[in-house]
Amino acid sequence: MIEKDYIELDWFERWAKYTPNAIALQMDDSGEKVSYKQAASKINQLAEELKEKYDVSYGDRVAVLSLNSIEYVLLYFAVQKLGAILLPLNFRLTSKELEWPMEDATPSALFYEENFRLTVEQISNRPEKCEVISNLFESAKTQSSNHIEHQGEFESPSMILYTSGTTGRPKGAVITNKMIFWNSVNTGLRLNLTQKDVTLTFAPFFHTGGWNVLTTPFLHRGARLILSNKFDPDLVLQLCDKESVTILFGVPTMMDMMFRSESFAKSSLKTIRYAIVGGEPMSKSLITSWHEKGIPIRQGYGLTEFGPNVFSLNEEDAIRKIGSIGFPNFYIETRVVDDNGNNVEVNQPGELLLRGPACMPGYWENEEATTKTINKDGWLHTGDIVRCDEEGYFYVMDRKKDMFISGAENVYPAEVEHVLRTMPGIRDAAVIGVPDEKWGESGMAFIIKDMESTVDEDSIIQFCRENLAKYKIPKHIRFVDDFPKSDSGKILKRKLRELA
Repeated sequence: MIEKDYIELDWFERWAKYTPNAIALQMDDSGEKVSYKQAASKINQLAEELKEKYDVSYGDRVAVLSLNSIEYVLLYFAVQKLGAILLPLNFRLTSKELEWPMEDATPSALFYEENFRLTVEQISNRPEKCEVISNLFESAKTQSSNHIEHQGEFESPSMILYTSGTTGRPKGAVITNKMIFWNSVNTGLRLNLTQKDVTLTFAPFFHTGGWNVLTTPFLHRGARLILSNKFDPDLVLQLCDKESVTILFGVPTMMDMMFRSESFAKSSLKTIRYAIVGGEPMSKSLITSWHEKGIPIRQGYGLTEFGPNVFSLNEEDAIRKIGSIGFPNFYIETRVVDDNGNNVEVNQPGELLLRGPACMPGYWENEEATTKTINKDGWLHTGDIVRCDEEGYFYVMDRKKDMFISGAENVYPAEVEHVLRTMPGIRDAAVIGVPDEKWGESGMAFIIKDMESTVDEDSIIQFCRENLAKYKIPKHIRFVDDFPKSDSGKILKRKLRELA
C-alpha cells in the first residue's frame, strides 16, 4: 500500500520545474496556449481567490456550468489544491434538471460561463449559501503573490460526476484523487504515454471521458492537450495534421463521421500512433477503413464509477479479436460471475465485477446505491454481461438490464449487434427485445445501411441464420437513418423501445 504522503498531487508544480516552457493546454479555435509554468501560477492564483474571496475551504463543493476551456481545467486543479470538490454540471440539461445535483451536492459556489446565465437564473433551488459567480475565469489571467500549499489528500474526493439517471434520479459518483492517480498510472502503462504526446479533448467535462480518459493522464505525464468545445470532424482531422496529434480518442459515431468527411482522404494523420475507441463496439468495416489509413484501432471499456480506463485491446489484435475490449489494465482485478456470485467457465456469459485502487468509494450521500454497487469485499458490480475467451480476451455481451428472454433463452443484444455489424452493407445496428405472443420476447433490429447498400430484410435474416442460433435471430427489422444517442454518443435503447 502506497502511503498518501508519498503521492505527488500537485502535478503542475512538478512539471513547472521539469519542463516549464512545455505547452500543457491549448484551445483549438483561438490557439491560446498555456505552459506548465504558467498553468502552475494561474492555479495558485485561482486557489488563492477561491479561498480569500469566496471562502472555499476543504470539503466544499464548487459547481461549474461551462463549455470546455483552459480556465475550466485550471479551476479543477485549484479546487483540488484546496481539498475542495468540483461539481461539473451538464450544460445540455434544463434548469429544472440541474436542480437535483444542486440539491444533492449543495455547492457553496457556482461558477458559470456567461452563455448560461439564463439557465443559472432559472435554477430555483440553489442552496441559500451558494454564491453565484460569472467572472472567475477572468481572474485566472492575473498573477498571485502568495503560494498556496496543496491541501488535497490522496483518499479525499476531488470531483462528483453525476450519472445519466436511466434508472431513476442521477447518482453522484465520488471521484477521489486516488482514483485519478491510479487511472493515470494504468493508462500511461497500457498506452505508453510520453511527454511528447499530443491529443484532442472534445468530450465535455461533465463526462468522465472528458476528464479521465486522456486529460488527467496526459497532464500527469507532462504531455499536451488541445481543448475543443464541440466535436467537428473536419476540424479534428485538420488539427491532427496541424498539431501533430499522436493519440486520438472517440466513440464509434465520431470515428464514422470523420471517415465519411471529405477531409479524411486529404488528411495524412501520419503522426497518430493509434486511436482509442470506447462507448460501444466499432464495426469491422470501419476498423478496416481506419487501418487502411494507417491508424490502428484500440477498443476499450470503462465506466464512471471505476477508472474509467479499465480494459484495452492491443492494436495488433483489432481485426483478429474484433468486438473484444482486450485485457484489464494494470492494478485491476476482474471476476465474471453468475447470478449466485459463482465464477463462470471460459466463454460463458456472466456479470463483470471489478476491484482495485481506481474504484470509487461510493455515490455521494447515497449509502443504499453504494451498497448495491460495491459489495463488502470491495468488488464493484458493473451490471455488464461479459465473457472471457480461452486466450483471456474479454467481450462485452450486454448490459444486464438490456438482456431479454426469448423462449426461456437469454439473448444478449450486443452479441447480435456484433454479428450484424460484420455483414457487408450494414453500417451499424442496434437490437432490443420486444413482446412476442409465442416466445415472450423476440428481437427487433434497427439497421443503418451503408450508402448504396442493397441489403434488405430477407438478406439480413438469412445472414443471421448462418451466424446465430435460431433463438437469437431478430424477428423484426427496421431501417433507420440514425440512432438516438446520448451526449457521450451511446445509443439510447430506451428511445428505440419507444419507436418499436
